[in-house]
Parts: sequence; C-alpha cells; structure tokens
Amino acid sequence: MRIYTKTGDAGETSLFGGGRVPKHHARVAAYGTIDELNSILGLARAAGSSELGDEWLEVAQNQLFHLGADLATPLDAKAGWITRISQADIDWLESSIDRMSEELAPLANFILPGGTPPAAQLQVARAVCRRAERLIVVLSECEDLGAHALPYVNRLSDWLFTLARYENMKAGESESKWGLR
Repeated sequence: MRIYTKTGDAGETSLFGGGRVPKHHARVAAYGTIDELNSILGLARAAGSSELGDEWLEVAQNQLFHLGADLATPLDAKAGWITRISQADIDWLESSIDRMSEELAPLANFILPGGTPPAAQLQVARAVCRRAERLIVVLSECEDLGAHALPYVNRLSDWLFTLARYENMKAGESESKWGLR
C-alpha cells in the first residue's frame, strides 16, 4: 500500500464514515491539533519520562487516537467501528490525577513551565491541549460531537499539568514559581 493517495491535492480531505471537507474545516483543525498533541506526548516519552509516566503516556496516546477518530467522524456517519471517547476515559484521567496529587506538594503558586525535558514537553502538550479544546468548542458550535470529547480534553490539560509536576518531582527537580518582579 502506498502512503500517498493524491486525494487531498485539491485541498480537501475525507472524513471517517464518508464525506469530504476542506482541509481548513473546523473538524480537521480540531483532530489535527489532537494529532499534534499526540506527537508531543511521544516527545515526552522519548525524553525519558518516569516508568509510570511512560505507561500513562502510552494510555493517553491511545486515547488520543480514539479522540482523533471521534472528531473525524460525524455523529450521523455510518461508522460503528469507531471507538468514541467515553466517561471511562475521563474517569481514568481523574483517578491518575488523584494518584499523582497524593505524592505532590500542594500547589500554592503559579509555576513556570520547565524542569526536566519530559516535564517541559508535557507543559508544551498542556498548552497545545488547551488550543485543541478551543478548536473543539468552535467545532461544537456548528456540529454535534460525542458527549465526552470536550470534557475529556478539558480534563486532559489538567492531567498533563499534573504529570509535568509529577515528572519533575520524581526526578528531584524543584518547581520554578512565578513571581512578580
């Protein structure tokens, strides 16, 4: 199978379940940003995240593939093979946040992104996740979406922030607090 199809050469792309849209369509912007986010999680893993962080990042990367497929598939599409993001995925993020928070010092200040390479990548991922959330909100204003897509991305940004703190803590890296100068 060839990787190139030439079907997008005129500026359109196919959606899962059928149909074509311009590559600048809100749906494509949303799932394209999720793809970008997933790649950044790969960078965080490659930068040497902790053993547990790496396991969790792999789970999140798989969930992001489901989310991308969810966003690339209109709700009325005949695509029963698509796994959409579920409440169980959100619950997993929340339980992971709770588990990490038990080990982390309480957050009393804003902190500057940085620290170890994996933590810094996770902070970039958090910012991209927030952008994806904004794009999904735009999409949701004109198209029906799966009920859990937006809450999942909202929770994911919290998870990424917490995981960045966790990675720094596990590596013995102190957090740089934001201070007004």
